[in-house]
Parts: sequence; structure tokens; C-alpha cells
Amino acid sequence: MVAKIFIDGEAGTTGLQIRDRLAARYDIQLLSLDNEHRKDRSARQDALNSADVAILCLPDDAARESVTLIESETTKVIDASTAHRTDPDWTYGFAEMAEGHDAVIAESKRVSNPGCYPQGLIATIRPLIDEGFFSPDSLISMNAISGYSGGGRKMIEQYEAAGAKAVPYLPYGLSFEHKHLPEMTVYSGLKRAPLFQPAVGNYAQGMLTLVPLHYDLLPEGMTGARIHTVLRDRFTGTGFVDVAPLNAINQPAELDPQALNSTNLMRLFVFANDQNGQMVVAALYDNLGKGASGAAVQNLNLMLGCNVNESLGAKAA
Repeated sequence: MVAKIFIDGEAGTTGLQIRDRLAARYDIQLLSLDNEHRKDRSARQDALNSADVAILCLPDDAARESVTLIESETTKVIDASTAHRTDPDWTYGFAEMAEGHDAVIAESKRVSNPGCYPQGLIATIRPLIDEGFFSPDSLISMNAISGYSGGGRKMIEQYEAAGAKAVPYLPYGLSFEHKHLPEMTVYSGLKRAPLFQPAVGNYAQGMLTLVPLHYDLLPEGMTGARIHTVLRDRFTGTGFVDVAPLNAINQPAELDPQALNSTNLMRLFVFANDQNGQMVVAALYDNLGKGASGAAVQNLNLMLGCNVNESLGAKAA
């Protein structure tokens, strides 16, 4: 059976990436509107209701409007905006978030694609909370860097115009009201939002998140090796998330934010000094892959019941 897919907002960065990933599929028919009708409400409504799965790559308000246009009881939706990420009526689309969550996504009609930054925090902190190694009441921070493609078309144009003269490392989000904070808090299992300090680098895509942990936040007798084992056991065989071997390298080249570009993989790292009682848990992935379009295609594959590896460029771990 050929599934009809409509990408509402296919001209944006995420929409184009999803379309490129799906273009060669024989089991999918991509529905598309020409430039003249792309913003026409009636034409969009027809396409939305004709689709087996509609993928919304739109600003929040436009995504909410698209959902109201869907009258078909058979049209499933993947929303790549922030609009529905903490809505209890929607399934959060991070398949490896918890045991069996991929099956929940597969049975859902409304899936909210996760934000790029939150997945790194959820993958590193939630397993520790689930295992009772970390208190939900803890106050934590996360530092992160992303390629400029995460800022959308305007930022892409600015960085590409500036070239080598663009700022190589630019912190932002310093009002501490980043739009990803609600989902980071809800799905990590924390009771209070983390102190989140993102930055943009002068490169197109790729992401690295780092969560520093003092051993005072962890149960007595905790070691880096035990935390590493929890994460390794949690993610082995779960999908596209794996855990790098525990090591004491001072400056590992593997932490290049661009190392997993054009894949749907996420790799976790644990760096610990048991004597000093300090640890950093890091997550490396592509902000346009696992962080956006790759995650959307993974969710689509689950919802269609087809091979989860289709159109993702690398087999699941």
C-alpha cells in the first residue's frame, strides 16, 4: 500500500529535509502544492484531509490552524513545531525516551516531533531519574552548541553571507526563557526547568549537549562507571541511540558536533572524575537529523508500520 504524505510547510529547512529523505520511497506518494496555492487555506485543507499522514513544518500558530483544518478521521499528524509538545493529547515523538515508547508512537494519530536540544537532556537525565539515581528535585544545567541551520532561514542567510567572519561561538537564550524548556522539564522527569545555555557555531549543522553533574546530586558511592552502565543498559538495542565506551580522554575528537551529520544517530558520552566528584554526560547528534527531520521520518516509519531504518541513512543501533 502506498501512503499519501503531505508536508505542510515543505519550503522550510525541516520540510525540505524531510521531503529529500522521502523522495525516493516507493511506498510513499508525496502530495504537494505549487507556490501559488501553498498558503491557500482551501488547497491546504484538501491536501491535509487527503493525506494518510500530514507533517506540519510550520510556526506554532500556523500548525495549530492546520490541525483545525483536518476533518478526516484517518489522517494522522506529525507536528514539527513547538505547539503540541507538552499537550497530553499528543504523543511526544522521541522513540527512545522510555521502554516501549516506540510502540506508543506507532499507535498514535497525533505525534509531536521533539525539539533538537531537549532530546540530549532527556536521553542523559531521564534514565538516571527512572532508575532512582537522580532526584527530580535537583537543579541542573545544560550547555549546548548547534549549527546555524537550527536558527532557520534568516540565520542561515546571515551566516552564509558572513562566511569566515561570522562569530564562531555565540551564546544566546540568556533571558532563560527558551521555547524548549517546557518539554525539557516534562519529559526529562525534572520538577524544575534546567538552567539551559545554548550557543550557535559557525558551521551549518550538528549538535552537542553537555550536562555537568556534581556527585553531591547523586547517591553516595556513585561512580562514572555506574552511570555509564545505566545509560548503556537503557539504550542498547532501543533504536538510534548508543553509548560510547567510558574513557578518560581529556579532549576527545569524537565530540566534534558535526561527527554524526546526515545520520539519525545520537551518541552519549560519560566523562567522570570520581576523585573530584564531578561528571559530564554529553549527547552528540545532528540537529537536522535526529534533532528534526530524521526524528520526523523515524516517527513516520513507526506510524506507517514500515522498516524503521527507511530513509534515515544509517541502521538503528
